[in-house]
Amino acid sequence: MDCIVDLSHKLNSDTQIYPGDPKFSCNPCATVSKDGYSVHSISLGSHTGTHIDAPSHFFENQATVDQIPLSSLIAPLVVLDLSCRNLQERQIISWDDLIPFEGLIRPGVILVLYTGWSAFWATPKYFNHPFLVKDTVEKIMERGVKIIGVDTLSPDETEYQGVGGQYGYGVHETILGAGGFIVENLTNLGNLRGQTHVAIVPLNLEGVDGSPVRAFAWKAH
Repeated sequence: MDCIVDLSHKLNSDTQIYPGDPKFSCNPCATVSKDGYSVHSISLGSHTGTHIDAPSHFFENQATVDQIPLSSLIAPLVVLDLSCRNLQERQIISWDDLIPFEGLIRPGVILVLYTGWSAFWATPKYFNHPFLVKDTVEKIMERGVKIIGVDTLSPDETEYQGVGGQYGYGVHETILGAGGFIVENLTNLGNLRGQTHVAIVPLNLEGVDGSPVRAFAWKAH
């Protein structure tokens, strides 16, 4: 693998979470100086940091994160670069915005939308990200895509401090309801330089609706 690019946020005290989700914490239980070894206690929600949503996130009795085939999480990477569009806070990303990339949207790829919004990670502005709507995602899914990633808190609009939310969770429901998967809070997409493949690596959490991931891209020979 050449030129690996890490697409995951670090988990630390600055980790931004979806409103109402459990906060991330990491505390030492043992230290080398005191105990001769180091161990930490970690507490977090299943949708913390860069993470993947399994269908059971919205649908009972559907696939959980441990049931996602690993083979589907290592795939050719297609990035739809919207970073030059000067997207505004809470701007809708419509199908018209994606038509220039239509030829790239095909089965078997992991499709990533690069908005540039990861630059606002750990700030209040991050909650006010651009977002997709149901009809846009329906057109993407019709073209055979099963995994969609975003560099925002959610592909849906995020309700925050009484603002937003009128579109509900139509994007989540459309993707996950079709047996697809969503990757949220990607970062470093601007550092990609011709990387052709991506891996999304979740924890093997039995019966759980999502998991933090280590996502990375590389250039295949």
